[in-house]
Amino acid sequence: MSTNKFETNAIRTQLKRSENLEHSVPMYVTSSFVFEDAEDMRASFAEEKERNIYSRYSNPNSSEFIEKVCQMEGAEDGFAFASGMAAVFSTLAALLDTGDHVISSRSIFGSTHSLFNNFFPKWNISHSYFKCDEVEKIESLITPKTKILYAETPTNPGVDVLDLEYLGAIAKKHNLILVIDNCFASPYLQQPIKFGADLVIHSGTKLMDGQGRVLAGITVGKRELVDKVYRFSRITGPALSPFNAWVLSKSLETLAVRVDRHCDNALKLAAFLEGHEKVNWVRYPFLKSHPKYEVAKKQMKAGGCVVAFEVKGGLEAGQKFFNSIKLLSLSANLGDSRSIVTHPASTTHSKLSVEERAETGITDGTVRVSVGLEHVDDIIADIKQALEA
Repeated sequence: MSTNKFETNAIRTQLKRSENLEHSVPMYVTSSFVFEDAEDMRASFAEEKERNIYSRYSNPNSSEFIEKVCQMEGAEDGFAFASGMAAVFSTLAALLDTGDHVISSRSIFGSTHSLFNNFFPKWNISHSYFKCDEVEKIESLITPKTKILYAETPTNPGVDVLDLEYLGAIAKKHNLILVIDNCFASPYLQQPIKFGADLVIHSGTKLMDGQGRVLAGITVGKRELVDKVYRFSRITGPALSPFNAWVLSKSLETLAVRVDRHCDNALKLAAFLEGHEKVNWVRYPFLKSHPKYEVAKKQMKAGGCVVAFEVKGGLEAGQKFFNSIKLLSLSANLGDSRSIVTHPASTTHSKLSVEERAETGITDGTVRVSVGLEHVDDIIADIKQALEA
C-alpha cells in the first residue's frame, strides 16, 4: 500500500509503461490476450501465472481502476463491474447460499430492495430490515442463518447516516460479513473498512465518473471474499468494459477536487433551504440539524453532494416545483458535474408501495438534489425561483 496522500495516489497509480513510454495510460480495447506458447497458455489457465487472459476476467485498464480504488479505500483486492447494481447483485450472490439470511437497513436503493424481495426469495435467501433510527434492534434480527449485514450510508434518497463503527462491532461480534454501499460518500469522504466493513461497494456511475458518461460498479475489500466475488463474476460475466475502466481511472485523478466543490456547494444549498418558508425539512449530513450530525462528522470528511428536502404542499406543489426548474437537470442520476433534481417517489423508488416509501421517509413532496459544480449562486437561484413558483 502506497504511503502517498489520497490525491497523489489517485493521479500516480498507473500501469507500468510500455516501451512507448506513454505518459497517460492507453486503452486496452481487446477481448482477449495471446500466449507465447502452449506451456504459457496452460500455466495461465491453471492460475500459475498472474496475467491477462480474457477481458471478462481481467484487463489492464480494469486492473488500474481497481488498484486505485483499493488504495483509496484501504482494501486488499477488488473486482470491477458493468454497473453499480451488477456489483451489488454479484457480490451478494457470490457470498450467499440457499437458506442464508441477510440483515439490511430499510433505507436502500430501490433496485437493491427489489433484489431482496423479488429475486433472492426464489433461491430461499431471506432478509430482515432494520430502520436507520433503530440500529439497536439489529442483534434481535440475527438468526443462525444470518451471513451478511448490509447498509448504505449516507442513504438514498433520504440522506440518513448510519454509524459504521457500531455496525462493524456488531458484525465482528456475530461473525457476519459487513457489506457497505459507499456510493453517496465516495472513497474520498469515507472509508468504511476503517470502521470494520469487510466489503465496500460503489456505483462508479456516480461521483467516481462525475460527469454522467459511463456505467460502472466496483467491490473492494478482504481478499478471500473478493476472490469469491471474482470467481462468480468470471463465470457470469458482469465485467466492466476496458473503455469505461479507462474513463473512470482518469476521472479518479480529479475526484478530490471535484468532491470538495460538490460538498461546498451542497452545504450552502442546504443552509439556504433550511430557512425557506416553502420547505418542511432539509436533510444533509453536515447540517447541525441532521439527527446524525455527530456520527457524520466522525466518519466522513464532508457531507457529500446530495441534499434531500420536502416541498410544502405535497404532490401538487412538488410537480409545480419540478416543472418550474430552468437550469438544473431533471434526471435520476447523481454525482454529476451538472446539478440534478429528482422526485424519488415517481422515479428511483417508484416500484415501492406508498407504505414502503413511507417506511424510508420518502413522501410525495420529497426532492433529492445532486448538487453539481456550477456556481452555487446559480444553483440556489434556480431552486429559489422554482420554490416561489
